[in-house]
Amino acid sequence: MQLYMELSILLLAIATGVTAIAKKFGIAYPIALVIVGTIVGLFPIPELEELKSFVVEDEIFHFIIISIFLPALLGEATLKLSIRQLKENQRSILSLAILGTLLSFVTVGFLSMKFISLPIVVAFTFASLMAATDPVSVLSIFKKVGVNERLAIILEGESLANDGVAVVLFQISSTSLLLYVNEGWKGLGLGITDFLLVSVGGIAVGAILGYLFSKVSRYFDDFALEILLSLVLFYSAFLAAEFLHVSGVIAVVAAGLVLGNYGAKQMTPTTKLNIRNFWDTLALIANSIVFLMVGIEINRINFADRWVSILIAIVIVLFARAISVYLPLWGNKTVPIKWRHTINWGGLRGALSIALALSLPLSFPGREDIIVLAFSVVLFSLLVQGLTMKKFAIWMDTLVSKKGVDQYEEYLSYMQRYRTGQKELAVMRDQAALSPVLYDLLQQEYAFKIDQVQRKMEELYRKNPSLQIEQQIKAKRRSLYAEYDVVSRLEKNSLISSEVADHQHQEIMDALVNAQELSDEEVAMLKKHADQYKQEPSKSIWIISDQHTQLGNALLKEMGKGVTYLHGEGAYTGEGKKVIFCVIHQSEEAKLNEIVQRVDPNAFLAVGNIHNVKGGK
Repeated sequence: MQLYMELSILLLAIATGVTAIAKKFGIAYPIALVIVGTIVGLFPIPELEELKSFVVEDEIFHFIIISIFLPALLGEATLKLSIRQLKENQRSILSLAILGTLLSFVTVGFLSMKFISLPIVVAFTFASLMAATDPVSVLSIFKKVGVNERLAIILEGESLANDGVAVVLFQISSTSLLLYVNEGWKGLGLGITDFLLVSVGGIAVGAILGYLFSKVSRYFDDFALEILLSLVLFYSAFLAAEFLHVSGVIAVVAAGLVLGNYGAKQMTPTTKLNIRNFWDTLALIANSIVFLMVGIEINRINFADRWVSILIAIVIVLFARAISVYLPLWGNKTVPIKWRHTINWGGLRGALSIALALSLPLSFPGREDIIVLAFSVVLFSLLVQGLTMKKFAIWMDTLVSKKGVDQYEEYLSYMQRYRTGQKELAVMRDQAALSPVLYDLLQQEYAFKIDQVQRKMEELYRKNPSLQIEQQIKAKRRSLYAEYDVVSRLEKNSLISSEVADHQHQEIMDALVNAQELSDEEVAMLKKHADQYKQEPSKSIWIISDQHTQLGNALLKEMGKGVTYLHGEGAYTGEGKKVIFCVIHQSEEAKLNEIVQRVDPNAFLAVGNIHNVKGGK
């Protein structure tokens, strides 16, 4: 037992390390884990031999993937799915998940019999493993590359639904297929009936348990307890369904949808946020270990004299995937052709296929052939399709538009650089390390640079109003995190009681949940502001004033304008005065003049650009 614990911790440590490095360098971590696992599996590493032996044990691999991680991964994915969004795309999702999965199953089965010479039971058992896209693989890769939101929902819905369908097909193919075939048309009817009973039974078990747990959770306002309830729900749905000989996978999906939509209505925002964070963490752990184990599993595969069959199997699976995508979506105008290409190439297979193959009894005929072919297709899927997925999505133009983001980040960097330079000049001046004349000159150079960057940023906002929406969401969340920290410091220093701190933390957590997206009113306000920017050219304003600090403070307070203080040498007016520099728009001129006249009636406004300042009082 202690050895198993040590090996489990070693597995988690390796998986965590590889995941951290992959995320740091912007690599899809499932791919990185499979590659590292494959290296560990292929090459003799004395310190890891015990770990390899532990992982490749059939019962260990199957138990970890199917019984421990699969309910957690399915539950985490379905908790976030919106039934409204699923309904909006139900035609596409159901076409792919039901008709598409059955087409893939039939195609792979018959072609495997013809071109690989597999017996009927072996061929269709292998076909059932290849019929579904593994949600663990699909969701991980597509979250990384960032496809269009509606396309991602279709892919997510399909992968979760057809996963359950494929498991049912696997159970039928590996246990009852010959019986149904021998019965002829009657057997076909029995097979369809069996399929419906297992599927509908899984939906019923999951929906009933999800409803009951949602009712129970409404009596508590304790996020830790409600997290435990969600954990118990997913595993009890899976085990109860398996006990009743219906689909445990479909039961978990149904339970997650009910809890995430009906049950979530009864939860406080704080509970929603904590449940989301808990399942995000658990899913990351599960994903990391699963993909590492898939790579290590190569250690037990004997590829000798099977290369031709492996290549044929890969071609058959790719062909079947194309059939299962393009035929069900034929004539579906809501799914553009480029989306269909992306869905086709995104049909990745993963750990579920290998785990199901390993669950076959040792006495099952053709078991070794199924394991070799399944593992080879999964490895090809993850390494070839997974590594090329981002480039393919870019080629198909299906990635989420990030237009202007790179330019914005570049301008932001310039702005921070120049303002930091200004601050450093002030420090040097205060330390008498820089003369006032040089300080003024260098400050004016920085003011000019900052003005140019501000102009470019405003132009960027005009072209890409969505940048402001993203910026405001980030700003709201960052400010709320700062509020949370200051409340924690006040409590730590005994300046407020723990009761007050808990209440304030609760308020901030609720606000954080609501800060995930902007309200319709906020979006409308930003769009109106952006439209205003489109029509109004900006102007550089130099205000030569005796009331230096007072006028600057008034501008900041009443107009929200950033200002730069300079020391005028009298080149324009013939006498040295203090100068304030800022940028306004045409519609703001009246307000600016009102503030200037109120604070310093004798101020002189120079309007234009810095190279050719012109204007008047």
